[in-house]
Amino acid sequence: MEPIRIIRGMRDILPEQSAAWRWMESQLSSVCARFGYAEIRTPILEQSELFARSIGTETDIVAKEMYSFSDRDGSQLTLRPEGTASAVRAYIENHVERSEPVSRWYYMGPMFRHERPQKGRYRQFHQVGAELLGAEGPAADVELIDLMVELAASLGLSGCSLELNSLGCPACRPAYRESLVAYLRTREDSLCEDCQRRLATNPLRVLDCKQEGCARVADGAPHTLDGLCAACRDHFDAVRAGLEALSIAHRVNHRMVRGLDYYTRTTFELLSGELGAQNAVAAGGRYDGLVEALGGPEVPAVGFAAGLDRIMLMLSGSRLPAGPDLVFVATRGQAAWEASLGMVQGLRRRGLCVTSDVRLGSLKSQMKRADKAGARFVLLIGDEELEAGTVTVKDMTAATDSAAKQRSVPLDELAELLAGEVRSR
Repeated sequence: MEPIRIIRGMRDILPEQSAAWRWMESQLSSVCARFGYAEIRTPILEQSELFARSIGTETDIVAKEMYSFSDRDGSQLTLRPEGTASAVRAYIENHVERSEPVSRWYYMGPMFRHERPQKGRYRQFHQVGAELLGAEGPAADVELIDLMVELAASLGLSGCSLELNSLGCPACRPAYRESLVAYLRTREDSLCEDCQRRLATNPLRVLDCKQEGCARVADGAPHTLDGLCAACRDHFDAVRAGLEALSIAHRVNHRMVRGLDYYTRTTFELLSGELGAQNAVAAGGRYDGLVEALGGPEVPAVGFAAGLDRIMLMLSGSRLPAGPDLVFVATRGQAAWEASLGMVQGLRRRGLCVTSDVRLGSLKSQMKRADKAGARFVLLIGDEELEAGTVTVKDMTAATDSAAKQRSVPLDELAELLAGEVRSR
């Protein structure tokens, strides 16, 4: 019988990888907490209308990439393709604006898009995101960008660069869109098939296309910044001034737009040279009209999301901290195994990572298992140790001729000795 294989574009995160993921997630949660952001956990399954109304029916995500299906009652459901819409839905449904004027939230978890799988991009992928709801001034944008930069720094990601742009607002964007479409129409034959379609549906996305012909056309397109109204220009200038006050280097990229319909004014991306063509580590912007568009009050907001799968590609072994030391218990005989149980329980309750070969094979096989598991210490217990009330402690990292390589330790001193020498959780 053929084994059942994983769905294309999905992947398993095996135990030898999950330790790095736990460390990364712990770092991210810690930084968000220091900035005053509280975690929100939303369902991975939402009504399809939520994403159609927020992301936009003409975007590639809604038109091509969502995992949607009919429920038993006929309702249309979708596995969430991004986190902002779900967070805003929860904000509205729970009337959060009544209890707090400004909300700072973050989330982590899986998202789903039917994209072409490639390095660092999966059909089930993972994101961390942050949302600041209730503040319309540039200080909110600056805080979110500072948080994004600090998250990268906390993971030891170096060589990242920040790019910034403004998409304007409902008052000034229509005129810019009109001038952009007029420009693109004169060069329509040079655009790829997708961008020719976007001319009528989402022309700003043409600026972000990576196709060579489209990129050349975009280089000569009108800049979004040239079409800003006075209010949007002042907002953008204040964001840049705030970043400069924080010594956060950045550059303006007039071609940088967001793929989702709900963005207004500030947009930003954190880029890395380590990721090749798909070089965005994190991206976001302001979305002042989204809460109202989803049936809530008029509440401004700004947020970003970062792809954890891509970040994990950048986390080499040198960037990851050493994990806890493993203590392996090897026993000879039934009596020694029974005597070791209470000792193992006590060591674990002191925070030490302790394991053994539950198959209770020969001492030679147990030592092979300890070596394969990467144990720092092996605790040997046999008849001699039982009679003497001791444990033989073997340091697997010590030099062969070192006095610390193997020593006999009284059982009542073992926990204290290991606590001083072992990195615990």
